[in-house]
Amino acid sequence: MYTDRIDRQGRTLLDYYAERYPHSSRQDWLDRIQSGAISINDIPVSDPEMPLQPGQLLSYQRSPWIEPDVSFEIQSLYEDEHLLILSKPSGLPVLPGAGFLENTLWGWLRREYATPPVPIHRLGRGTSGVIVLAKTELARSQLSKDLRDRTFEKRYRALVTGIPDADQFTVTHRIGKVAYPQLGELYVATETGKEAISHCQVLERDRIPNATLLEVTIPTGRPHQIRIHLAAAGYPLWGDPLYGVGGVAINQNSVPGDCGYLLHAYAVGLIHPVSKEKMTIQAEPPTLLSPSYN
Repeated sequence: MYTDRIDRQGRTLLDYYAERYPHSSRQDWLDRIQSGAISINDIPVSDPEMPLQPGQLLSYQRSPWIEPDVSFEIQSLYEDEHLLILSKPSGLPVLPGAGFLENTLWGWLRREYATPPVPIHRLGRGTSGVIVLAKTELARSQLSKDLRDRTFEKRYRALVTGIPDADQFTVTHRIGKVAYPQLGELYVATETGKEAISHCQVLERDRIPNATLLEVTIPTGRPHQIRIHLAAAGYPLWGDPLYGVGGVAINQNSVPGDCGYLLHAYAVGLIHPVSKEKMTIQAEPPTLLSPSYN
């Protein structure tokens, strides 16, 4: 059940939902209203043109959904009283959203820990590898500061389409939001976005035909940064259903949570928030992202 309190008059019931929640189409909201899924002050209504008044309580009762299956092959790489460092499988979302609630890393943490550790950073659903979580407020605060100060190192392995000429290159396209019909907004490469930096090192050309294995280090952590940056540089991730050359969407029916690309968080380098020990934690990459592949 989802509730909203009306703060001003002048809109109809349909206008309210279509404008406030554009992730669903106007026709979707019309169908929901006419099916009786929405109530005003606990009374079901079916008139989409009903005018709204300040103070009214809207309730939308959504039918339960069946979550897609995911892998819970989660590997513990390090744990003490302050930190938990895991290796996340591809296909497992970190946080609830986009049709996922319990089939997430957060859902798994809630089942495994009385007080769930908190992710310090995020990995995309299709990205596998190292993720760092804080078990105490001290750890959360210090590691969040380290991220902002760029003393928290994140290294990735990525399989990209194309063969770069340079052995090393840096991508600095800004990343920001643009309008997107599936979600309302989507992060892409845009001149009006925020600063983002990705350092790329070629590990192996022609890993498979017309594909290159890269190591990518990101001092910044914008949403979908590696996918956007490599695509903006002309080397989109192999199999990426969303981001293409230019760092923009190439498929208006796709969303960031769609899998298919090969990206692995290979290692993190951090300073322990309490002991101040320098730590490097690695997660073995899948075969196609390992330089020993042949």
